[in-house]
Amino acid sequence: MAKTNTTELLEALAADIGENVYMDIAKWHLYLSDAHLSTPLAEQLYPLLISSSVNENRVQQILSSMSVKLGGGRREVPLLDLLPMQCQVTLMDLLEKYQDQL
Repeated sequence: MAKTNTTELLEALAADIGENVYMDIAKWHLYLSDAHLSTPLAEQLYPLLISSSVNENRVQQILSSMSVKLGGGRREVPLLDLLPMQCQVTLMDLLEKYQDQL
C-alpha cells in the first residue's frame, strides 16, 4: 500500500497512531485520537519517515518535546511521560511499517 500523497500518508499515520497508542492516566487508557494528539504527533514524526531517519532516540525526543496540558493548562507533562512502554514499542513498530512502505 504505497502512499504517494503526503496528506493521505499523514491521515493514515495519524489514524493508526490514534487507534493504537494511548496515554495511561490513573489506569485509564486515553487514546491519542480521543485526546486530539494523533495528528500533531504524526505531523512531527512525518519528516523522520521521509528522511528515513526513524530511530528510537529521535522519536523519544519528539515525544519529550510534545507537552500535554493537564488541569486546564495548570500543568504540562511531556507526552513521553504519559505513554506506557508498550505504546512506545507499538509506535516504533507503526513508524517502521510506514517507513518500509515509502
